[in-house]
Amino acid sequence: MTTPTRKRRRTPAKEQTWNIPQLEERGFSRSQQRLLVVAVSVIGVLVSAVVLAFVIGSMGNDFVPGRATAAAISTQPRPDAYRGWVSPKLFSPIAQSKADPAPLTLKDVFAEKVLKEGTTTLKLAATKLNADCSAVVWGQGLADQLAQAGCTQAARGVYASADGRYVAQYTLLNLRDTASADALVQSLTTMHRGGWTRPLESGRARFRSGGYTEGSGHAMGHYAGLVWIGRADGAEPGARDDFVSLSLAVRGAEKAVFRRVVAAAPAS
Repeated sequence: MTTPTRKRRRTPAKEQTWNIPQLEERGFSRSQQRLLVVAVSVIGVLVSAVVLAFVIGSMGNDFVPGRATAAAISTQPRPDAYRGWVSPKLFSPIAQSKADPAPLTLKDVFAEKVLKEGTTTLKLAATKLNADCSAVVWGQGLADQLAQAGCTQAARGVYASADGRYVAQYTLLNLRDTASADALVQSLTTMHRGGWTRPLESGRARFRSGGYTEGSGHAMGHYAGLVWIGRADGAEPGARDDFVSLSLAVRGAEKAVFRRVVAAAPAS
């Protein structure tokens, strides 16, 4: 009698991790990267670094491979989600920096050491003001855009919630005009994957490496405010986490901008 041959179980192939730095910097999600590579394969083109660079260039992007190294893209902290808002009309009195020439000060922007919104209470942990805007961001593309926008100051403040559950950072950028501020917050909708603000170092408030965070950009006349929030443990928000109130709380720093609108508005 012939002994039945035992069929060997097929080991499932390890799932491919799609994380191509050049594509990620240009705003492609991992699923979009996979679709792009599959599309290139279907038409019979060998998938290689050279081919991918050509495909990216053919889409009309001005990406320069040297702008951000693979290491920088994969290790630098950045928000997992981002939204941007252009400047409302109420900031028209400070649409141009020349209408609001007084430089920012830390005492002005971060005058309040405690910010509250609903049940969320944030306590200021550290502040820093830089005249070199490129020093507070990573990603050459973002640094170049700030230079083109005439950025002269970047004020950062990092907060920890009173219960130690959350971390929040606010960055206020002093730009040339509203058009520059609008363009910045809109471009970051995709470009935040390849460039973002650097976290302000503090022993009391720190973003967890590799943790989940969210960001938003708010143009206000010739200023652009960047909000960055997350849980202190790096976990994604759950049912008990109110990121809306957290974002509104840290935006209390924007009172400094409203005071400048009042100062620049013509007397009625």
